[in-house]
Amino acid sequence: MKKRVLGNQGLEVSALGLGCMGLNFSYGQPVDKKVAIELIRAAVERGVTFYDTAEIYGPFTNEEIVGEALAPFRNDVIIATKFGFNFLDGKSNGINSKPEHIKQAVEGSLKRLNVEVIDLLYQHRVDPNVPIEDVAGTVKELIEEGKVKYFGLSEASAKTIRKAHAVQPVSAVQSEYSLWWREPETKIMPALEELGIGFVPFSPLGKGFLTGKIDVNTKFEQTDFRNSVPRFLPENLLANKKLVDLIETIAKRKNATPAQIALAWLLAQKAWIVPIPGTTKLNRLEENIRAVDVELSNDDIKEIELSASKITIHGQRYSESSQKMIDD
Repeated sequence: MKKRVLGNQGLEVSALGLGCMGLNFSYGQPVDKKVAIELIRAAVERGVTFYDTAEIYGPFTNEEIVGEALAPFRNDVIIATKFGFNFLDGKSNGINSKPEHIKQAVEGSLKRLNVEVIDLLYQHRVDPNVPIEDVAGTVKELIEEGKVKYFGLSEASAKTIRKAHAVQPVSAVQSEYSLWWREPETKIMPALEELGIGFVPFSPLGKGFLTGKIDVNTKFEQTDFRNSVPRFLPENLLANKKLVDLIETIAKRKNATPAQIALAWLLAQKAWIVPIPGTTKLNRLEENIRAVDVELSNDDIKEIELSASKITIHGQRYSESSQKMIDD
């Protein structure tokens, strides 16, 4: 597996990471714990060194799965987790990035992950009630105490990123980014490039849509959060199929799958981008990993850009309640 560096602080990871959320959170019924652990370990065997989790996934149980799965490989992998929520009766209950709460969250994550230090610690969502300088300062203290190695932000604006970076260098920013959500290109990527911060796209396959396996007839499980995402309404899926058609055209020419083209396109954008697709299936994991070896020429990229520019994407990427937590 090829390697990439996130930020200027020396954080080196595999060119493709594994988003672990979907193993037991948000995408319908969780997979069996044993199966989840086997999948994560299969990723390690195939060269993936970068694993993404968060306290809110479960809550808490995803960190436990990731910690158990990666325990035998602790010195060979990078584990990223996130803080930033209150919890009540086993459910998330609002945003909270107060310094004392961050420290409590880190202690919990350390125990669940069964590690002595968190490799990459993200603020999961920006807290409008806590100055970002205080958040960055708290993480700086945790780094000085040896409990955290690198600092990250998720779904943060360029303004917030700059303020945080001035207090404690930010190694990575995580946000949704794919061929059907390109807002980061104008909103935050110029700032990331200027400051030397890595970018970690989540949902790089458009929550599954860019694989070409989802259409108007697809039925999601009742507990699958995509049921509440406007972009997955039948009329929007139908309209957005033009984008999938474009990807499939390129895929056939390259003897690749649509998922591999979507990931290869992301990897081709900047050398400091590391997508973290998630999956529950070994064959999909292997398919995604092979995207690292798909070469898109300059002509391929230009063709995708030109064709994609003529396609209007329909539907919001989040429900209204989730959108309120995005730092614009």
